[in-house]
Order: sequence, then C-alpha cells, then structure tokens
Amino acid sequence: MPKVIASGLNSPRQLAFSPSGALYVAEAGTTGTTACRPNPIDPTTQACVGLTGSVARIGAKGSVKRVVTGLSSAGGTADALGPADLVFTGEHTFALTMGLGGSPDYRDSFGPQGANLGKLLKVELKDHGKARVTSIADLARFEQRKNPDGTDVDSDPTGLARSGKGFVYTDSGGNSVNAVRKHVSNVAVLPPVLTTVASPVGPPAGFPADAVPTDVVKGPDGAWYVSQLVGFPFEKGSAAIWRIKPGHAPTKWATGLTNVTSLAFDKEGHLYAVEIASNGLASPPPIGALVRVRPHSTSPTVVTGGLFMPYGLALRGDYAYVTTHATDAGGGQVVRIHL
Repeated sequence: MPKVIASGLNSPRQLAFSPSGALYVAEAGTTGTTACRPNPIDPTTQACVGLTGSVARIGAKGSVKRVVTGLSSAGGTADALGPADLVFTGEHTFALTMGLGGSPDYRDSFGPQGANLGKLLKVELKDHGKARVTSIADLARFEQRKNPDGTDVDSDPTGLARSGKGFVYTDSGGNSVNAVRKHVSNVAVLPPVLTTVASPVGPPAGFPADAVPTDVVKGPDGAWYVSQLVGFPFEKGSAAIWRIKPGHAPTKWATGLTNVTSLAFDKEGHLYAVEIASNGLASPPPIGALVRVRPHSTSPTVVTGGLFMPYGLALRGDYAYVTTHATDAGGGQVVRIHL
C-alpha cells in the first residue's frame, strides 16, 4: 500500500534525490493574479502568472521546506506550469526545467513574472539565505528558431537527464527530445500518434494526436528512454516507451501504455513508469498507476494502482517515490511504494 510521506505541495511534478539522499520536489505552483487572459487550454477559464513556483525538500518525518521560491508559475488553477524536473549536478546544485505551454511571445505577454518559463535554470542552494538562480539555456527560444517537429511553435520543457557535462530534456509541447551543452540541439522528434477510435467530444478515428514526450532517462545500455503522454483525445493504450540512440531513428521499446509522465530504471535494470490516468485523461477521474515495463511488451504490469493523478517518480533502495495530486494547489503529495 502507498504511504503518504509528505503533503501540502503545490502541483508537484518530478522529484529527485540529492547525492546525500535528500528528497526534493519540483512544484509547478499556484499561478497568480497578474496578466490574466483566456486560457489557451480552456478559453472558458483564465490563465494568469505569479511567482509561486518552488522546489521543496522533504524531511525525514514529512516536513516540507521550500528551499527555492519565487519561480514563475503560469496557466489556470488546475493546469499550472512552472518548475517541472530537477537533476542534481552536486550536493547543493541542480538544473531545473521550467514549463511554458506556448511560444516565447506567449511567455513575453506575461511580463517580468513569466521570465523563467520555458528555460533551463541552474540553482545553487545556500546554507543561509536565498538560493541563486541563473539561466543555462532558453529552451522555448530554441523551439521558436528550429521548431524540430515542423508544426506550431509550442514549448513545454518537462523531463530532464544529465548527459556528460550537459543535459537531455523532453519538450512536451514541441514533441521533441533535445540536448543542451554549449548550445541547444535536437536529438529526436517523436511522430504523431494516429487515433484508433472516434472521440465522442473530439476528432474522428485516424486523427494525428501529438506525441507529447514527457520524461527521459539513460538506460543500462547507454541509450535514452523516453516516455510519452500522447495528446488529445488521450486514447487509452496509445503511449509507448521509445528507445533513442543518437544518430538513429527512435524505436518503440514497449507499447500499450497510457498517458505516461515519468520513468526510472532500478539498479537491476528494470524499468518503472507512472501513468497519470490509466484510462486516459479524457475519462475522469484521473486515477493512475505505478507500472513495471518489460522490453517489447504490449502492456505494462501494474505495481500499484488507484493513485490520484500521479506524476513524478524516483527510486531509492526497495522503494518508489511518486508525486500524486499533481495539479492540486496545496493538495499535492509524495507517496512511498514498496517494490
């Protein structure tokens, strides 16, 4: 059974352990009250911006200490985008992706409070005082310049992994996997996914849904493994785990998954994944699962189901740590699951 080890989080997304074993969570925030306009995801609601994004450290007894605050958070109250994933580069330093869900022009329309959106940040924690936050790369600007998938300019940086002295990240809006070293470059583009059934509230069968890559991890074989959500209508069983070897076309490593948001390999090389909504996001309630994925499988093995909107995943020892209630302002949790 999952055990709640932390609560009161603001739209928690990915989480990571520091080199010494402290657990940190990226919180997308609660947006704000500035620069409001019709939400591009749902025009019947408002999209606003605020400096409510943060990164929290989870204490041994479930305490939540926000060690980084004042980061950009934008969107609606149920779909905040801001801090997305973090990767430690030292005991007190980490890189952090910042979501966006649009173009640099969309970001600019939020004014100064939206300045961090769509970027890769470097965070240096201080024993006393405010963390130092600087920009490593403007990922949304790369999407605008290169637009790897050739469709609309839409950047939403999400999953992040280290690659030597640089990084590899997924751009969920741009349907691409990209690398950051001295410059940003494209690694691969995931193709659209043709729907197999007509949606009662959307397009007919055969409609090309966006691939929406969400997370990236390095496998035991040195290749990159990438999860995908698959966009509207979020068809059940339409997602895959992709294997990417730079210089080669992406290949499907496993299929039959649904709305995957996070991946992690354990020490034995077994791959685990989080499905945010196991029946698809268009089929509420958004109940998801932690699953185990075997190579060439056509459906995952459920480890723990019944999780409310789970998102991020980190493994340590015999346990999986998963963020849940991923779009709840103040209601987010971290649960621990014995593997």
